[in-house]
Amino acid sequence: MKVVRKVEDENQTKDHSPEHNSYIHMKKFKFIMLIFILIFATAGVTLLALSLGGESPANVIIQERKEFNKLYQAYDELDKNYFQEINSEDLINGAIDGMVNALGDPYSDYMTKEENDQFEESITSSFEGIGAEIQEREGNIVVVSPIKDSPAEKAGIQPNDKIIKVDDKSIQGMSSNEAVLLIRGKKGSKVDLTILRGEKDKEIKLTLTRDEIPINTVYAEMLEDGVANIQITSFSQHTNEELEEALNEMNDKGMTSLIIDLRRNPGGLLDQAISLSELFVPKGQKIVQVEDRNGAMEETIAKTADKIDVPTVMLIDEGSASASEILAAAASETANIPLIGVTSFGKGTVQTQKKFSDGSNVKYTIAKWLTPKGNWIHEKGIKPDYEVKLPEYANLPYISPDDEWKVSSTSEEVKAAEEMLKVLGYDPGKVDGFFDEKTEKAIQKFQKDEKLKTTGVLSGDTTVKLMTKLSEHLKKEDPQVKKAVEVLTKDKKKKAS
Repeated sequence: MKVVRKVEDENQTKDHSPEHNSYIHMKKFKFIMLIFILIFATAGVTLLALSLGGESPANVIIQERKEFNKLYQAYDELDKNYFQEINSEDLINGAIDGMVNALGDPYSDYMTKEENDQFEESITSSFEGIGAEIQEREGNIVVVSPIKDSPAEKAGIQPNDKIIKVDDKSIQGMSSNEAVLLIRGKKGSKVDLTILRGEKDKEIKLTLTRDEIPINTVYAEMLEDGVANIQITSFSQHTNEELEEALNEMNDKGMTSLIIDLRRNPGGLLDQAISLSELFVPKGQKIVQVEDRNGAMEETIAKTADKIDVPTVMLIDEGSASASEILAAAASETANIPLIGVTSFGKGTVQTQKKFSDGSNVKYTIAKWLTPKGNWIHEKGIKPDYEVKLPEYANLPYISPDDEWKVSSTSEEVKAAEEMLKVLGYDPGKVDGFFDEKTEKAIQKFQKDEKLKTTGVLSGDTTVKLMTKLSEHLKKEDPQVKKAVEVLTKDKKKKAS
């Protein structure tokens, strides 16, 4: 109280002359200026210290995230002491790539600008390469499915084949994006692939000629008795439009029942799978459910009343993945559309992407998807209602037309040729991989029937024709399509009665 009182007394005794008031005003001004000077001086000292320390204010702010301290230290160490000048862009790309790989998710990838450009090209237009969907799985590059009529399909590449070498360069341990850059190339150029197939992991060497791979995703043909067969090879930007055109074409030709062939369809865009599912899933029912990391569920519900009104079945196999599984599961569980073939691939996750300003891109898994009934088919696949396998000869390896096989030759390619001849009705003798006189006579008869030069030697046009005839035979005798027609016929009879 005494202190307060003293101050009050002093204030009351101040001289209030104009001179004194002016003095008090000058003291306040000097005090304010002193504060500004101190602020600027402090800022100057801070900036000087940071510049001498080699760090910018931006770096100081970023390094407040302590989990990145080791990353910065490693970069600085390499930048300062590595025996050659480093490429900072390569190191940053490598760091991001390593971070994404550490997720252990084959469907999450970091793509450089070049890789991202190729990815976008593959879903929007044609590209040049061999035409095979691949993924990295446990350090191996594995084929999900070859594209219809592509060099990969014509060469006999199959789902689950492991590609271990490209032009004698090992690609084991590479990401799928790195492998794609090696496998793709200009139309007309050749690429040598070494693949492993089956449980025995026997090496098969193939030489493929790259070609333009058009992104036509829907192929339609009319079978007997009004059965339309429509194959969907992937889900790209215009698949729904292509399917609409195909359905109109088949309707004009008198379609009374429908086969949707999803075999060797590796998937693609989620919105396209939903759009196609609308053609089958009853209005108001679920098409697909997407569950995020927190368990929050987002349901996609069929909105339209117009549906395909003819009896329908769908074909699936081990190459049917992702978006094709969404369509198959939705049609099966809500519209009771029968599935025929073998268990599908089993990809039950959804990816999104973040594109950076330099054109690079990180694609990562954001959620898992569930069927309308809540089933997660990831790594399990969808089991068909009718299990029907293709014949063993459907898995015969490619035989290079550049190679020549004749009497006394011994190889796996000779054995494959003997099996092909036998399937086509020719007698090559014992199927053992040894080219004997019976094999030669079978080749001569085949050449004569196909109006080729009769040499008894397997090479060039003879090899190409032999593989083409086998493919045509498989298409004609396709047991999965035959089963589909049988199921549709029974369905027609039930409705008629």
